[in-house]
Amino acid sequence: VQLQASGGGLVQPGGSLRLSCAASAGTFGMMGWYRQAPGKQREMVASIWSGGSKDYVDSVKGRFSISGDITKRAVYLQMNSLIIEDTAVYYCKANSLLTRREYWGQGTQVTVSS
Repeated sequence: VQLQASGGGLVQPGGSLRLSCAASAGTFGMMGWYRQAPGKQREMVASIWSGGSKDYVDSVKGRFSISGDITKRAVYLQMNSLIIEDTAVYYCKANSLLTRREYWGQGTQVTVSS
């Protein structure tokens, strides 16, 4: 199973980016996005579950939106009103529905700077 993430880049504060993640195979119970800023621990940003529920870290609520279809192995993260503190490497993650094994993508850099 491979997860391919894309869509990162450089954007000014207040701007928007859309991240995409596609898995090559597998049946997942959850797909989501994590991020890691320099000197900080990796944190969950947004997750979508097979039942349709979604979770967000408090700092992105109202600004970020996760969407996609787990059955089609694809998720997206729409990021609006970006702030400097959103700067990080963003990773796509998927949890196997059957084995609970975790799969990670390669990471995509998001830089918010004026």
